[in-house]
Amino acid sequence: MFAQRTNWNLTPNRLSQALAAHRAAGKPLLDLTISNPTECGFSYDGPGILEALSNPAALSYEPNPKGLESARRAVAAYYAACDDDVSPEDIFLTASTSEAYSYVFRTLCNPGDELLIPEPSYPLFNFLAEIQDVKLARYPLFYDHRWQTDFHSLEQAITPRTRGVIVVHPNNPTGHFTKRAEMSKLNAICSARKMPIIADEVFLDFSLEENRPESFAANQGVLTFTLSGLSKISGLPQMKAAWVVVSGPQPWKNEAIAKLEVIADTYLSMNAPVQLALPILLEQRRAFQKQLMSRVRRNLAELDRQLVGQKACTRLTVEGGWYAALRVPATRSDEDLAIEFLTTKGVYVHPGHFYDFPSDGYLVLSLITAEADFSRGLAESLVLFN
Repeated sequence: MFAQRTNWNLTPNRLSQALAAHRAAGKPLLDLTISNPTECGFSYDGPGILEALSNPAALSYEPNPKGLESARRAVAAYYAACDDDVSPEDIFLTASTSEAYSYVFRTLCNPGDELLIPEPSYPLFNFLAEIQDVKLARYPLFYDHRWQTDFHSLEQAITPRTRGVIVVHPNNPTGHFTKRAEMSKLNAICSARKMPIIADEVFLDFSLEENRPESFAANQGVLTFTLSGLSKISGLPQMKAAWVVVSGPQPWKNEAIAKLEVIADTYLSMNAPVQLALPILLEQRRAFQKQLMSRVRRNLAELDRQLVGQKACTRLTVEGGWYAALRVPATRSDEDLAIEFLTTKGVYVHPGHFYDFPSDGYLVLSLITAEADFSRGLAESLVLFN
């Protein structure tokens, strides 16, 4: 009765089962995995957001495959504020970055074609690819004082069915930014094979350095699709607003835009109130990002403080984003360790294998967890390594 692409194993994993049992028993929980910014105690301009959503112009229907021009101009202005020259005509609005991925996958791939993704990386890619009948091949990031792209392995992973390379900038959960030299190397590899780059930049604004790293949005070396949206930039996942920016050599860019326009016209998924509110919703990012990065820095400092004298586990270098990866003793599986944290200490963390870390011995923590909970959760769990 059902499509083979949905033939997933839907049985909850052991950690999910343990978490459900913990909550059902009403036990206290220190959740160090939280990723929903609207549940983290940040302050939002509620009246301003609600007023922006009540624009009377939303009562008129103005279908445009790319999205309303006023909204696309707001996105272009967002890039211009960081000295990235992006034309509103090269922007497609979508309801989410997941939808943006689906547009790009459909533009590039026939059933059974492949895309390269970094490893470690976010587990959502597996579902996005399977839904679009696309296969994934992985290229590793390796750690040597900081995370780096293994370009030799990336090139080895390319086959005749490879249709593009996905770059997460910065990577989730490692927090690794693609450096300018890595961008140049990636452009050279992809240009030689006429393969596009798909750049996921949802965490780009959250750099621990003073300056925001360079975006792929104005990349001219090869056909490039750059994805981002309000979910992370303004901490507003419920507003369902994202986009794709198309850049690169003009002939390839023109053809990609023409194909994307047909796909976008087929769905016309973005709603008018959010599109009309987009200039104000993007402006909300300034106050939100200031709050969030202040918390990330304080939680990182607290993590480092509690790790002093800890010989068993270390924090890996993080350059940006909302997460930190810990290297811990691989005396058991990461899932077993996470279950022990939960059942004995009431602390919930993510095991590294959720993100395809190369081996056991990794845990991932959310740095936007409320500071008191983060500190208590660390104190409770790190004693297991003493």
